[in-house]
Amino acid sequence: MESDPLSVTFAALSDPTRRAILARLALGEAMVTELAAPFDMSLPGISKHLKVLQRAGLIEQGRQAQWRPCRLQAEPLRNVAEWVVQYRPHWEESFERLDAYLRDLQDRQEPQKGDDDDHDPNRPR
Repeated sequence: MESDPLSVTFAALSDPTRRAILARLALGEAMVTELAAPFDMSLPGISKHLKVLQRAGLIEQGRQAQWRPCRLQAEPLRNVAEWVVQYRPHWEESFERLDAYLRDLQDRQEPQKGDDDDHDPNRPR
């Protein structure tokens, strides 16, 4: 069964190693050995991750003589961002409710006028 592109992208992004590879490629193209360096993983293991990223359209490998540099392809990430942004009103509403709740708590904890002697650390007891 073939998945939709968004599902394929999310599946590729679900692994922290692949996300780290994408973060590195966001800085510029890199060779497979450079991408593998930070990980305690074999080159075939890294290659498997790269294949997943390629199938999702998140990276492409070029050809320069015997080298095959990898580079980021950001279009699938734009599709993820467009999907996620539709939920923005929901999380903004949650933040607004949290902000109101915190303001209410702060208002309750503020001392009454003339009642701040209890909070003076220099006042003898």
